[in-house]
Amino acid sequence: MIQIQALEKRYGRFVALEGLELGVHPGETLALLGPNGAGKTTTIRAITGQLRPSRGRVLLDGLDVWRHPVAAKRRFGYVPDRPYLYGKLSAVELLRFVGRLYRMDPRAAEARIEELLAEFRLERFASALIETYSHGMRQKLTFAAALLPRPKVLIVDEPMVGLDPVAARTVRNLLRTYSKPDRAVLFSTHQLELAEAAADRVALLHEGRLRLLGTPDEVRRQHDDASLEEVFIRLTEDVTDDASAASAHPAP
Repeated sequence: MIQIQALEKRYGRFVALEGLELGVHPGETLALLGPNGAGKTTTIRAITGQLRPSRGRVLLDGLDVWRHPVAAKRRFGYVPDRPYLYGKLSAVELLRFVGRLYRMDPRAAEARIEELLAEFRLERFASALIETYSHGMRQKLTFAAALLPRPKVLIVDEPMVGLDPVAARTVRNLLRTYSKPDRAVLFSTHQLELAEAAADRVALLHEGRLRLLGTPDEVRRQHDDASLEEVFIRLTEDVTDDASAASAHPAP
């Protein structure tokens, strides 16, 4: 469903992504892991067409994101880490607007809106202006907007930001189950326990490169049954330490 091919992004001499090759298959949920500055958000912005790569390409359901931007965008729902919504609209007005953008049948859209408002416990606030919403409420509404057209691919950047425990449980279940049977989910997170609970595979980025890819069980077996947290720390610290040592003691 998502194919990332030789993806590279440079800002002058700084390399944010270098030769990234990664795929997310139908029926799969993949968690994108990495420390701050690893390239996770850069990757997601390239997939969603917000950031043009310096090299490489992204295919979404077979469509090149930059050659066929509108058709590609119709196939995914996107939840950013910081939702930007129209504050002067109500939740219902925003969701109806999204339904029209995706050219949904009006009756089907209304039924879906009612279902999603209930799922995220926003029914009482459906007619309130979004500018009165808390951050967590905006995050839940952003999920509702992304899910409204039942997209083939769901892309989420840091899904748990600002969510209360009930909403967090709803989102965790969503990440685990939405990809089945023929859709795909890609989410980035710093919460390794969420990755273990929700993802079929995990991909670890560090310093713009893919350092690890596999199921949580495969990752643990490859590293002496260490926890995902221990593997994460070991790989990111080892790379950093190696780079520091190389700069302090350059080869003759």
